[in-house]
Amino acid sequence: MFVIDDDASVRDSVTDLLRSVGVDAQAFGSPQEFLDSTRSDAPGCIVLDVRLPGSSGLEFQRALTDSMVQLPVIFISAHGDIPMSVRAIKSGAIEFLTKPLHEQQLLDAIQAGIERDRNRRREANVVAELQTRFTSLTPREREVLTLVITGGPNKQIAALAQLSEMTVKVHRSQIMRKMQAKSLVDLVRMADKLGVSTRKA
Repeated sequence: MFVIDDDASVRDSVTDLLRSVGVDAQAFGSPQEFLDSTRSDAPGCIVLDVRLPGSSGLEFQRALTDSMVQLPVIFISAHGDIPMSVRAIKSGAIEFLTKPLHEQQLLDAIQAGIERDRNRRREANVVAELQTRFTSLTPREREVLTLVITGGPNKQIAALAQLSEMTVKVHRSQIMRKMQAKSLVDLVRMADKLGVSTRKA
């Protein structure tokens, strides 16, 4: 959990609030301090002042995306206006709160941010495991997979792949085993998560 604000009193009050409810927080006076730091790799989010010296919070949000930092962002501002809050939300922020901060509103937003990051990490782990399974397939099995997930019968797949129907059955069995798919529907969901496109006639 990270707090980035050039106002030391805001940093202290937010981190104290978080620690009072058992949330570990690191505070930074600038985006550069955050980028230069060694950060814990645990589910969390960033509470970010939208107006900072140098680059704005909105610009830093874009820089985070470019740096592959995928932590959810909660913007805080004493000068927030409607257009700015709309831009922040459209850029992916989960909340835009105005100072003085309401403690429960902030805690609710932070809890939502941590939960979103936890879900993202869980999904990333699932995709990484599926990618490992997919890599274990032979080039021919990958080709057959793109046909199998269309839902077509073995005979049709065999014609498209220029294989015998028996060979398709063997490949299908190997694909299901290596991907650890319990059903065709399961396999289709896996392919979708991996971004594997179907091959059609």
